[in-house]
Amino acid sequence: MSDTGERADTRDALREEVRALAPWFHNIDLGGGLHTAPDHFLGDYPNFKFAMFRDCVPADLTGKTVLDIGCNAGFYSMEMKRRGAARVVGIDSDERYLAQARVAARALGFQDSVEFRNLSVYDVAKLGERFDVVIFMGVLYHLRHPLLALDLIREHVARDLMLFQTMQQGSTEVSDVPEDHPFFLPDSYTPPPYFDEPGYPKMHFIERKFAGDWTNWWAPNRAGSMAMLRAAGFAVVESPQDDVFLCRVTDVPYAQFGPAAVYPAKNDMGVNA
Repeated sequence: MSDTGERADTRDALREEVRALAPWFHNIDLGGGLHTAPDHFLGDYPNFKFAMFRDCVPADLTGKTVLDIGCNAGFYSMEMKRRGAARVVGIDSDERYLAQARVAARALGFQDSVEFRNLSVYDVAKLGERFDVVIFMGVLYHLRHPLLALDLIREHVARDLMLFQTMQQGSTEVSDVPEDHPFFLPDSYTPPPYFDEPGYPKMHFIERKFAGDWTNWWAPNRAGSMAMLRAAGFAVVESPQDDVFLCRVTDVPYAQFGPAAVYPAKNDMGVNA
C-alpha cells in the first residue's frame, strides 16, 4: 500500500474514533479538516473563548509544569503544551472525556508529553507535586463543595499561577466590603445594608437544574468569585473577562489559625499522610 493509502486509512480510523466517542464538548482541530465537534451548539468552543484571554497566559512556558483540572477533552492541556510546557497533566473524573483527550493528544503528536489521569479535584493531593500553572476552568459551578476545591488546590498543587473561570450570575459590580461585619448599624438594630448591594460577594445556589444540567450547583456573582479566590489564597492579577481570572498564589488569610483544607494528603492505602 502506498504512503498516501496508509495515511488515508489512518485518517479514516481516527475519524471513526472521534465518531465513536461523540458527543465532544471541546471542538478540537485535529488537522486535515477533522474537528471533534464541528456542529457544537456554542460554535468553535472553546477556541473562540480562549481567543479572548489567551494573551494573559505566558506565551512561553518552556520548562514549566501545568495541571489542567477538569480537563474534559484536553483542549487547554494541549494549548499549554504548544507553549512549550515541559510537563502537562490533565485530570478528570469522566472516563469518556479522558478517552477523548488521549485520542486528541495522539492525533496532535502529544501522546508522550501530556498525561491524562482519572482524578477528582478533591483528590489532587494524590498527585504529590506542585505545578507552575494550574488551569481550573469550567469546574467550580459543578461542585457541591466549591470553596473546599479551591482550598485543596492552593494547599496541595498550586505553586505560582492559576487560570480560573466559572459560570457567574448576577451583577458584575464589585463593592468594597468592610474588614469586619457588624450585626447592626451603630446605635440601632438595623442590619447593615451592604448585603443587598449588587456588588456584594454572593453565591447563588441552584437546587435543581440550570440549562437542563443538574450538576450546575453554584453561580457566584463576579464579586463572589474574586472573594472566594482571595479567601483560598489566590491574588487576582488580571481579569481579561468578567468570568476569567489569572491568579497568583499568595498568603492564605487566617492561616495562623490552622489549614483551611479539611482533606489532607493521603497515601495509596487511604491513610492520612
